[in-house]
Amino acid sequence: MNDGLLGLLQAFNQIVTAGNAITAFSLLLYSLTFNLRERVARTFALLMGCVAIVYFGDVLVSTAQQDHELVLWLRLQWLGIAFVPAIYIHFSDALLAATGKPSRGRRKAVIVASYIIGLAAFYAVAQTDLLTAQLERTAGAGYMRSGPLFPIYTIFLLSILSFSGFNYWRAYQRALTRTSRRRLRYLIFGSLGPILATYPFLMLGSSIAENSPILFWSFLVLSTLLVTGMLVLMAYSVAYSGVSYPDRVVKSRLFQWILRGPVVASTVLTITVLLNRVAIRFNMENSRLVPFAMVASLLLLQYFITLVRQPIEKWLFYGTDREDVARLQLLEDRLLTTSDLRQFLESVLNAICDITESVSAFIAVFGENGLELEVAVGPDDPLRGPEDLPPVLLADKKRTIDGLGTLFIWDGYWLIPLKGNDSSGEIVGLIGIRARAEEPDYNEEEALSVKSLAAQATMALADRKLQREVFSVVDRLVPQIEEIQRMRAAAGFLGTNAFTDPLENLRSEKDLVQLVRGALSHYWGGPRLTKSPLLQLRVVRQALDDHEGNPVNALRGILRQGIERIRPEGERRFTAEWILYNILEMKFVEGRKVRDVALRLAMSEADLYRKQRVALEAVTSAISDMERTASRSRGAENKAT
Repeated sequence: MNDGLLGLLQAFNQIVTAGNAITAFSLLLYSLTFNLRERVARTFALLMGCVAIVYFGDVLVSTAQQDHELVLWLRLQWLGIAFVPAIYIHFSDALLAATGKPSRGRRKAVIVASYIIGLAAFYAVAQTDLLTAQLERTAGAGYMRSGPLFPIYTIFLLSILSFSGFNYWRAYQRALTRTSRRRLRYLIFGSLGPILATYPFLMLGSSIAENSPILFWSFLVLSTLLVTGMLVLMAYSVAYSGVSYPDRVVKSRLFQWILRGPVVASTVLTITVLLNRVAIRFNMENSRLVPFAMVASLLLLQYFITLVRQPIEKWLFYGTDREDVARLQLLEDRLLTTSDLRQFLESVLNAICDITESVSAFIAVFGENGLELEVAVGPDDPLRGPEDLPPVLLADKKRTIDGLGTLFIWDGYWLIPLKGNDSSGEIVGLIGIRARAEEPDYNEEEALSVKSLAAQATMALADRKLQREVFSVVDRLVPQIEEIQRMRAAAGFLGTNAFTDPLENLRSEKDLVQLVRGALSHYWGGPRLTKSPLLQLRVVRQALDDHEGNPVNALRGILRQGIERIRPEGERRFTAEWILYNILEMKFVEGRKVRDVALRLAMSEADLYRKQRVALEAVTSAISDMERTASRSRGAENKAT
């Protein structure tokens, strides 16, 4: 019985280990997809990459048959293990910088040294026996005995964790709101997960595994499940870093990602493994039932998620905002697009042609430039004739039809005005029907049917007009909402700086790099320079005295300083190290065309644009550093006074 229970625990551990590898890799992709520009998220992605490597190695170790294969996977696992300390201190530094406390050089030096030590540790494992020694097996688990330097690596890890913990504590102290403190508590607790996942505890000793294998495997399964929750908790906290979306959007996006990624993949994997074991037990190896069940479970899970996702999200994430969100979702689902409108109007025209036995018809609407064709059916096109659409309705060519009202005759068409439903009775458009006779000869039934269809077309056009008014309001509202959401997110750490610091305010733009690019593109004059939000920068205001109080010249000078900061030392050359500076100098300062710059620098235009993007990011970073320096000097002056 013990052997059966032990085998079951080992199989279950393989499943949850593979599930954790999937979860870590999925969270890595999530960070790179939604938060790539945020340093905290990029560092978190590195940490998830290390966790994924270690868990993937555990899966391969548990299935390895030969000792040499086992040793290979155990050594390759250290590609993730060795760099975890460096990434931890890197992550804590990024988190502290996100709270408004960037490194002044000391933390960066520790980070660089940690990465070098991590690289040395991986080399020691791959090429020597200094960190890991010979292969050992205990309770069905393979591991490497510790080498003479392994205690030193452990001390290094504990030191880095202490340093990282101190950074976490400093970041927590800088949190100003209850929400930001709560998320940091989640993050600090969740950050223990990668350590539990990656540290090779068996190298410290295997007495428990040897004496109580069931206890060992039970603890291993429980700790792996605990790590799963910690990774998700950590990802939840990081998901808010640097984003200005509402909380419900961030929660919903992460929830969907986890459901459709790790949950589906892990469940399908579990079903596949269990069915394989059942098939082997009944002497049905390579059964066709296994792939069928795998595909069926994949489809059923996606179907189930589609059914339950929205109700669960409304219950968990929307709270008292359920009605507002429901209205927005209804608008999105029922939105009348231009394509939808034209399809509907074509259907109306086809119905009118069937009723009136006409071969062609059209609908025109009144726009900014007068009457404009919206949709037409049939072989005749009103724009192909000697005249365009009728500029006005001629009173001497109108007729009154019982049940339909007034219509007009124009160029072989009977025109029916489409009047809005409001009190003004404004004409919003026309329906043109190819005349079947010189005079309209509709009977009462035809007239009533055409009138009903014309009313439906009028309603659709009126709805489209109302929609455009709503969109116009939304276009004016969205930038303000984004600004409020950004300040709401930043205020958790930056306090009043989130509302008053010019550089923080500029981050409400889609990308600060685009502002710099726009200002450089009008370097010698233009609205992107003269009306740029960059004029708000403190460093620009401080430079006013040097430019006779002219803010545009001051901004131009700051842009020039930013370019000069990325200039290599020595005389200007056309070598690889000068490429970024030369692109900025020739493209923006000298005002040369893209083709000329590409020919001069001996590169394709596509490569030039890629390098230009890197150069603009470098200039933006330089200007950001200048702004922070100006802010710190202003703060020091205020304290002195």
